Amino acid sequence: MAKENKTKPETKSVAAFLAEVEPAGRADEGRVLADLFTRASGQEPVMWGPSIIGFGTYHYRYESGHEGDSPRVGFSPRKAKLVCYLKLDSVGAAPLLARLGKHGTGKGCLYINKLSDIDLSVLEELVADSYQAMAEAYPK
Repeated sequence: MAKENKTKPETKSVAAFLAEVEPAGRADEGRVLADLFTRASGQEPVMWGPSIIGFGTYHYRYESGHEGDSPRVGFSPRKAKLVCYLKLDSVGAAPLLARLGKHGTGKGCLYINKLSDIDLSVLEELVADSYQAMAEAYPK
């Protein structure tokens, strides 16, 4: 029996989720990111699981047979760091990351301590690049 994905679209509103984020400054940053990701992706935000705000959807299937849906781009305003879920191996990502400001990366994750550490216009370009790269990698 296939395992059900834990991260799936939820009915809770993004506004209600952000109202509960602590500390309040992190919630404010979450609202800034929600607006930025909406502009960059052209998609409305949707809660995925209890703490990820996603934009757009794609369907994946691994060689193992495991498959599911996931947001094309997204973020989570976590207490320790802001985590952006992006396609960081796209052709356009490296030069943008070099201009972004203070950040860390992991596989598909961009870690930001606080928004004042980065250039928001560069982040918006990075989100748009990532969304487009995901649309090309996973067409409908």
